[in-house]
Amino acid sequence: MSHVVIRGIPFATRLRAAKGGAKELLERDRARAQKFLAGKSHHAFVAAKAKHASSTGANSSIDVTDSGVTYTTQVGVGSPATDYTLLIDTGSSNTWIGADLPYKPTGTSHNTGNTINVSYGSGSMSGKEYTDTVTLGPDLVIQNQGIGVASTAQGFEGVDGILGVGPADLTQGTVSNTTEVPTVTDNLYAQGTISSNSLGISYEPSSTANVSNGELTFGGTDSTKYTGTLNTVPLTTTSPASAYWGINQSVSYGTSQTILNTTAGIVDTGTTLLLLATEAFQAYQKATGAVEDSTTGLLTITSAQYAKLQSLYFNIGGVTYEFTPNAQIWPRGLNSTLGGNEGQIYLIASDLGSSVGSGLDFINGFGWIQRYYTLFDTGNKQLGLATTAYTDADTN
Repeated sequence: MSHVVIRGIPFATRLRAAKGGAKELLERDRARAQKFLAGKSHHAFVAAKAKHASSTGANSSIDVTDSGVTYTTQVGVGSPATDYTLLIDTGSSNTWIGADLPYKPTGTSHNTGNTINVSYGSGSMSGKEYTDTVTLGPDLVIQNQGIGVASTAQGFEGVDGILGVGPADLTQGTVSNTTEVPTVTDNLYAQGTISSNSLGISYEPSSTANVSNGELTFGGTDSTKYTGTLNTVPLTTTSPASAYWGINQSVSYGTSQTILNTTAGIVDTGTTLLLLATEAFQAYQKATGAVEDSTTGLLTITSAQYAKLQSLYFNIGGVTYEFTPNAQIWPRGLNSTLGGNEGQIYLIASDLGSSVGSGLDFINGFGWIQRYYTLFDTGNKQLGLATTAYTDADTN
């Protein structure tokens, strides 16, 4: 197989801030976390915006556009294809359409006769299962991909559905007469389109919305998007984190105060914030001197406190990853998306809403993934992490 990198001009995308500001964002993240804790998959709040593409190979990249709070990608279904705007979610695994734009069957469509029902942290869908041709890009075409076609969908305003790229096990119990449904990544690999069953994700922090600053690479990594070594760590065996992209990590505030001993949690594109088990969150709040902002529900600090803010250190697989003070704050240029005040400093760490020892004690969400290149490696049951040119950026 040759080497494929897909690049091009990004589609226009609009800012998709939560209507209820940060409080709605927090509610969605926590509802999502409660579904994870219950061992269920659920709906993305962050996804990816695809670019038009060209060229051919063994791994394939889709560029994505940061829309402030969410990412979406254009996915073609059928032949000729109809384009649907889907959320990309590493925390669920069903791909489905029909929340807004209706499904348009073509000669490649096949009704399997099965039904599909998926419950999410802040939404749900039910409908029929079809197999069809799914096009992620000119060089990323999947034959006979199992998809859901929604007859009812709740909680998905402004999008057509989800592109689920979590572990295929999460599809168990969602489709009648079916053990599990292979994901788009599984099928790209099985059909020989990509050379490994993996997905690389590069996001870059930005203080403006609607900029092209991310890339999804199916079948490997894009080495131009990270610096140094890509370190890999086995997925955790601790339940319920083990059902998702779960790892073990410890977290320290500064170089001397451990706020979370080594424990299991997940890395998740669909969570916006950095969520920590209640005891770890309380220790962080005390260490920073932050107070809860009544308007947004987020922690806020003064400029003087920000000047003294220490880095957080994440120890994952024996490697320490520094999460700088600037990485810990919401981009001040995007405070309006939170319903927040201009110039105020909001922290992105929030309370997971459960105690340490639940089997899922943290979620390293979108704000964290913006600082580290991430490889979701299904074939080798591991997660890869690397620093990027933006790990230490002061863009926020």
